[in-house]
Amino acid sequence: METDPSINSLSVPIVFLVFNRPETTRKVFSAIAQARPRTLFLVADGPRTEEERVRTQEVRSIIQNVTWPCNVHTNFAERNLGCRKRVSSGITWAFEHTDRAIILEDDTLPHPSFFRFCEELLETYASEERIMHISGATFQSQKPAASYSFSRIPHIWGWATWRRAWRHYDAELSDWPSLRATPFPADAEPWEPAQEYWRHLFEQTWKQATKKNDTWDAQWVYACLKRKGIAITPSVNMVSNIGFGEYATRTTHTDDIRANRPACAMPFPLRRPHTIAVDHNADRSTYTIVFRIHATLAKRARWAVKKHLPAVYRVLKKIRSAVQKK
Repeated sequence: METDPSINSLSVPIVFLVFNRPETTRKVFSAIAQARPRTLFLVADGPRTEEERVRTQEVRSIIQNVTWPCNVHTNFAERNLGCRKRVSSGITWAFEHTDRAIILEDDTLPHPSFFRFCEELLETYASEERIMHISGATFQSQKPAASYSFSRIPHIWGWATWRRAWRHYDAELSDWPSLRATPFPADAEPWEPAQEYWRHLFEQTWKQATKKNDTWDAQWVYACLKRKGIAITPSVNMVSNIGFGEYATRTTHTDDIRANRPACAMPFPLRRPHTIAVDHNADRSTYTIVFRIHATLAKRARWAVKKHLPAVYRVLKKIRSAVQKK
């Protein structure tokens, strides 16, 4: 369907990623329909079993019921690709046709103000290479004075980005073996517990790259940290994850503190921060609350030895490795 420019609608394309959850898909698609995007990229994974085919077909029928003027593009997998390949290939496909996009999965239910927030900031920072990501969710314990702040953490429950940023994405983490030997990501993330967390995650993701691996978002964090990329974090949480439960890939525990957090309205006009600077204190709070990263006494002692007595640290590391092999 061709777009009628006289109708008030969202100018930024939406990439909608779906699989086998008609219940959550219907709710998120309703929110998208209210935003009336002029362009919609629909990405669907294929079923893993014949029994699952019924659910995936129902999902596809829901998202193809576009009742407003819209240029609709579909990319539906015939067989199951898994989360990593399907999400990454779907976003890459969309950016072959657009230079910016809002990205939603079938369990990320946005407040209506989320779309305007992304639309405005995608334009505001279109040429600012440092900024690679716009989050719709926030987990910060303190609310900033401005409408948003800057972070190293690219939350992916409702987000937006540009082609210029996504081109750095590598699902295989091809250069991790060489980057592993450097202090990375210390040049981007100063807090050692977070550095250790990411390095461990990148190592595990890289090891499984040639095997079945449903992780796609660790690679996006990797791409952002590699370039010291900055993520925009809103002052209010505008996206609720409604997908915790039986049919979730990883978010299966319904008592998780991140589940079903209310999606709130963002006041306009937006109040911009005075400078583009990462709030590392806010990030540390998020790491502690959401990622459950804590600096124990033993860990702090180990980091101190590694930093100030590197020769001693290497000897202790060899001893530990030898003991573990026995």
